Amino acid sequence: MTRKLFYEDSHMAAFSARVLSCEGLGKGFAVTLDATAFYPEGGGQAGDTGTLGSVRVLDTREQGEQVVHFCDGPLTPGETVEGKIDYDLRFLRMQQHSGEHIVSGIINRRWGYHNVGFHMGAESTTIDFDGVIPQEALRELEAEANAAVWANIPLHIWTPSEEELPQVPYRTKRALPWPVRIVEVPGYDICACCGTHVSATGEIGLIKLFSTVNFRSGTRMEMACGKLAFSLLSAAYEQNKQVSQAFSAKMMETGAAARRMNELLEQQKYRVIGLQRQIFAGIAAGYAGQGNVLHFAEDLDGNALRELTDKIAERCGGRAAVFCGKDAEGYAYCLSSREEDLRAFGKAMTAALNGRGGGKPGFQQGRVSANRVTIQAFFNQK
Repeated sequence: MTRKLFYEDSHMAAFSARVLSCEGLGKGFAVTLDATAFYPEGGGQAGDTGTLGSVRVLDTREQGEQVVHFCDGPLTPGETVEGKIDYDLRFLRMQQHSGEHIVSGIINRRWGYHNVGFHMGAESTTIDFDGVIPQEALRELEAEANAAVWANIPLHIWTPSEEELPQVPYRTKRALPWPVRIVEVPGYDICACCGTHVSATGEIGLIKLFSTVNFRSGTRMEMACGKLAFSLLSAAYEQNKQVSQAFSAKMMETGAAARRMNELLEQQKYRVIGLQRQIFAGIAAGYAGQGNVLHFAEDLDGNALRELTDKIAERCGGRAAVFCGKDAEGYAYCLSSREEDLRAFGKAMTAALNGRGGGKPGFQQGRVSANRVTIQAFFNQK
């Protein structure tokens, strides 16, 4: 049985312990100790990493009563080693975990919903709840959660006796067999939990709730606490500063500036579309009465390509074929005719020009890999 130092002192970053076993496992080694400060993966919290003597601990997991350290090198059973966990990462995870308890406790008290999923990611933490939490409730929830942080409430963590446990009003999704470790944030949450936590809520620093989305008939919430929240908000501030400079707007007015820019771009878009249609009409007029037409264009999106082809077919009195692209990239095409069934022609064309496409009898579209000279040669034969 491994003595779990991380429960005795979650802030312990270094310790000494005796190696009990070391077994080869694939490209690494599975090491057990008589005591460890390395927290094993569990309860939505990843296993700690760090060093044991001169070897690197890549992951930590629990197997029965033992904590197994997965290392990149061997250790000698019986020797005493110095262990050092990656404390900055451990503390960041403690902040996320304790912050999650506060948020989940508030939600459970307000709506009766349970936390049914919890994951600490590299950029944010997600919590899944078995009920719907409206997005508009986030700011109020966030304010209450941060009030708990700023009150710097000491956490109470203990394992009640088997007789005491039924009297403890702890939050859980199902009945748990004794022993049960209880983590309490007085006034906000009391929950069964096997994870590591801060000593007092002030260590969390900050709780930021970002979003809620519907997930499996409930809600998935995205949040960040402490150092992770600080990093994300600092990055968002730097991005907003760049937006502020680009729009020549004050930092707190970038949203309005962005909306004005979108409105201006929308106006310009309609103006460009109008000018484009005039150009298309002029191109089509130049092909009036010429019968079958092959036309090459550049920098047209799919809608514009279809519109130009239709305009030419309307005026030319035959089949209109418009290709848009470059030799190095291939060409998108549209075929249109007011009279001809184009399906057979389109099939023969794509076979000859290494392409694919399809459509209706009077309209075909697709893409070919042939160059411009080859395309022109095909149409000269038709």
